[in-house]
Amino acid sequence: MSTVSSTPRTKTGITPATPTTTRVAGSHVLQASPHYTTTRRHSLYGTEDRVVIDPGSRIWKVGFSGEGKPRDVFYADAKNYGSLWSWNRATDPTEKAEQDNMLEINLERCMRSVFHESLLAEPKARKVILVEHPLMPLYIKDMLAHILFSNLQVPSISFASSHLLSLLSVGRITGLVLDCGHLESTALPIFAARPLFPQLRTTPLAGSRFSSHIRALLLLFGSYLPPPTTLSAAVNVPAANRTTRVPQEILTDAVIEDIKTRCCFVSDALESSLGDVRASSPAGDDPSDHEPPPSSDPAMSESEFSRGSLGQESAAESEFSIISHLTHSTSSGEASNEKHIQVLANMYMRHSTATNLHMRVVPPVSQQTGTGRGTLIIPGWVRERAAEVLFEGGDVDESSVAEVILDALLKVPLDLRKTMASSILITGGTAMLPGFIPRLHTELLRATAPLNILSTRSRPTYDRYASLRPLVPHFAILNNPTPVPSSSARANVNAGKAPAFTPATMAWVGGSLAGALKTGGVEVAREKWDESDPSQTDQDDDVIMVVPASERIPRNVIPDWTRGLLPAGAPPAVALKPLPSPQAVGA
Repeated sequence: MSTVSSTPRTKTGITPATPTTTRVAGSHVLQASPHYTTTRRHSLYGTEDRVVIDPGSRIWKVGFSGEGKPRDVFYADAKNYGSLWSWNRATDPTEKAEQDNMLEINLERCMRSVFHESLLAEPKARKVILVEHPLMPLYIKDMLAHILFSNLQVPSISFASSHLLSLLSVGRITGLVLDCGHLESTALPIFAARPLFPQLRTTPLAGSRFSSHIRALLLLFGSYLPPPTTLSAAVNVPAANRTTRVPQEILTDAVIEDIKTRCCFVSDALESSLGDVRASSPAGDDPSDHEPPPSSDPAMSESEFSRGSLGQESAAESEFSIISHLTHSTSSGEASNEKHIQVLANMYMRHSTATNLHMRVVPPVSQQTGTGRGTLIIPGWVRERAAEVLFEGGDVDESSVAEVILDALLKVPLDLRKTMASSILITGGTAMLPGFIPRLHTELLRATAPLNILSTRSRPTYDRYASLRPLVPHFAILNNPTPVPSSSARANVNAGKAPAFTPATMAWVGGSLAGALKTGGVEVAREKWDESDPSQTDQDDDVIMVVPASERIPRNVIPDWTRGLLPAGAPPAVALKPLPSPQAVGA
C-alpha cells in the first residue's frame, strides 16, 4: 500500500512562529518588509523613497532613491531621437511662444510617462529629486517645476547639481568633473561638496557635434548598396556595380545614433607612431599621406568640416550638405579644403585596423521596390577616427575636451590645483565611447608637454598651459579603466579607483544616494511655490488664470547660482560716474 509523501517539516523541538506586530495608533516606526532582510521600507511598501529624475535634452533616467540603477532609461523623443531643447532660443515673439508651448507639452508628456508608465507611482505622495545641469536655462527649470507642482502636484522638489551628484556617486566630495553630454561638455571644479561655479568651463564639442561629424564623414567617404530592382538582379548584378554615394535620406537621427552607440570607438593618437611609419614606409610614398597638415594651414579643420552639417537635425529635410559646401568652396578657388580632408582620410586609412561594417537601412522612398533594405557600408577608419573632432583644440570658442579641463584648472586657486588634477571624473553619455577616457588622459599629457617633444605639430609662441606642467605627474582620472602608472603616489592611489558605474548614470546614482541619505540640494515645497505665484495675488480663489509658457515669469523660489550675490570687491553691474575734481568744483 503506497503512502503519500508528506511535506518536510521542521526539526523537532523548534516551533516556527511568525513575529507579531503590535499596531500602535499614530506610530511613525517603519516595520520591516517580509520580503527584505533590511529594516528599511522598500518603495513597494511605503512612500519614503524619493523619485530621482535626470532630465536630459535627449535621454531621461528615472527611478527611486536607494537603488543602484535607474528603473527606466528612455529617449525623450522616441520617434525621431531628437533633442527637446537647444541653446538657441528663438528671438521672434511669435516663434518663441510656439517653441515654448511645444517644449512644455513635451516635458509634460515625459513627466507623466515617468510616474504613470515607468515607475507606476502616485506623484502626490512622492518627493522628487531633480538632477539639473549647471547651465540649464532658468525657463526650462521653471517649466519642469510648474509641471510637477501644478499638474502632478508633488509635495516638494529638490534641485541638485549633476556634477556634484556624480562626484558623490564615487565617494568623493572634492574633484574636477567633466560632463560630456549631448549639447555641450562642461568642466566644473568641486571643493568640499561646494561647486565652484565661477570656474566653470564649457565647449560645444559634445555628442551633437560628434553625430554631425559622423554624418558628414559618411556622406563623403561612405558607400551605399541600394536594394536590387528585381530578385534576379540580386543574383546576376555584382554588388560592386550597384555601389553609390550615400543618400542623405537614409542618414536619419536614429541611424546616426545607432552607429554612434554600437559601431564607433576611440583609438590612440597618431603622432606617437608617425616616426616608425616614416621609417618603415617605402621611399616612393607620398609624405603627405603620413603627416597631418599643419595647424597654420588655412584649410578646413575637422571641427569646421563637421560644422557644415551641424544644422541638419534630419537628413531628409536638409537642403544642403557638406558635399555641396565643399563643391562650392572648390569652385571659388579654395581647393585646399578638399585636399586637407583627403590627406586626413588617407592618413587614417593607413593607420586604421578597424574593419568595414555593413548595416541594413531603410532605403529612400524612390528605391522602395519591395526587394529588401539597402546596405550602408561604414568604413573602418570612420568608426575609429570620427571622435577626433572632440579632441581637436586650438579654437577660442570651441576648446577640446582636454583643454576644457586645463582651462578649469587654470581658474582654480593654486593650492587646489594638485588636488583637482588628481581627482578628475568623467561622466556623460559621450564618455561611454570605448577608449574615450584613456585617450582623454593622453590628450591631457600632450597638451601640457614641453615644446621640444611635439615636433610634428607647430606650437604657438604663447604656451598658456606652461604653469600646469608641474602637475603632469599628478593627473589621474578616477574612472579610468586602464590607469597608467605615475611617479606621483597621489595619482596612483586615485587613478581607476572609482566604482564601476557607467559614466552616463553617475549623476542619477548620486541622486539616488542623496535621496537615501535624506540630503540633496535646495528643496522647494509646494506651499512655497504656491505662495510665490504672482498671478494669484490680486485674484479670487475661485478664479484660475492660465498664463502661457512664454509669458510666465520665473519665480524666485527656484535656485539659480547665476543670481547669487557678487563677491567682495567685484565691480558693480552699473558703472558709477566719477566724482568731479576740486578744481572743477571751484571753477
